[in-house]
Amino acid sequence: MRSWRHTLSATAALSLLTLAVSTGPASAGPDTAGTGATNDDTPFTFAVFGDMPYGDAEIADFPHVISRINADPDVTFVTHLGDIKNGSTVCGDAYFQMIKSDFDQFKDPLVYTVGDNEWTDCHRPSNGSYNPLERLAEIRQVFFPRPGWTLGQNSVRVTSQADEGVPEDVRYTRAGVAFAAVDVVGSNNSMEPWTGNTQPTPEQAAEVLARTASVTESIHATFASAHRHHDRAVTLMMQADMFDPTVSDPSYADYYAFQPIVAAVARESAAFDGPVYLFNGDSHLYNSDQPLAAGSSWLSFYHLTTAVPKLHRITVDGSDNAKDYLKVTVRPHNPQVLKWTRIPLDGSGS
Repeated sequence: MRSWRHTLSATAALSLLTLAVSTGPASAGPDTAGTGATNDDTPFTFAVFGDMPYGDAEIADFPHVISRINADPDVTFVTHLGDIKNGSTVCGDAYFQMIKSDFDQFKDPLVYTVGDNEWTDCHRPSNGSYNPLERLAEIRQVFFPRPGWTLGQNSVRVTSQADEGVPEDVRYTRAGVAFAAVDVVGSNNSMEPWTGNTQPTPEQAAEVLARTASVTESIHATFASAHRHHDRAVTLMMQADMFDPTVSDPSYADYYAFQPIVAAVARESAAFDGPVYLFNGDSHLYNSDQPLAAGSSWLSFYHLTTAVPKLHRITVDGSDNAKDYLKVTVRPHNPQVLKWTRIPLDGSGS
């Protein structure tokens, strides 16, 4: 954990975030609920995984992971929750191109949410001492060459925030469930100071400010569409674990940049009639909980006065635990709209 010496800079940055990022659905965007997939009552199944490949062995095995998911006859959509490398290896162009080539082997549409290891943390000497903003630009160029379309061999249209410079933020609706994949990353949503600094640089803070505004706008638009179309559930996907259960005493300096996003998710979830699901990676250990239910310490930590029991959060295994993927089935007429199970990647669970 970072020390409290960053508290003053954190407070100043949070004030800027609070002033600039809307917490209400004033700008919901156009009604594009059907973009990207069908919006009927047909159940469908998608795969979710992330925080891989980490290290040489996982990199070598990654094509087999993709083949394993491709071989699942039920899966028709795939989401990678970010972190396509570990946090101590070089963030090079050749590596990005290699993973993009691997991603291109997915037969089904693939939505990729960007992680911190592939850009935010690239200032580290072990990562190549890059400017993280330059690495983010490279990620966008390599992995989002056709904004408004998924990756994968059977690419489909999605609603993208490319016009705001954030092509990785996408929305789509399928089987009465509104989906949003948003760029929210670990390392305090990219506000952790870069190597050699004790506080975020002005350019660093400006990027976080703009991206966080786009993220909250996408969240509001997703719920607005779900309300209009009487969707049965909302599903949000991101890399960052904003409610890490492995942290017993979270530091404000490590989480303050998530506050506008948590506030938006809490407000929209409380006002929505159906369940809300949040899938994330980052903490590498499978977890299923209600992080904002009554009695949760995260309520007071994020200064929320009302519990949000409708929000159900699921964390995927990753890093050394990256031995399975989540197989998620949408059941439009079941009170528990989403049902999921962990499928071993060695094939022993099917």
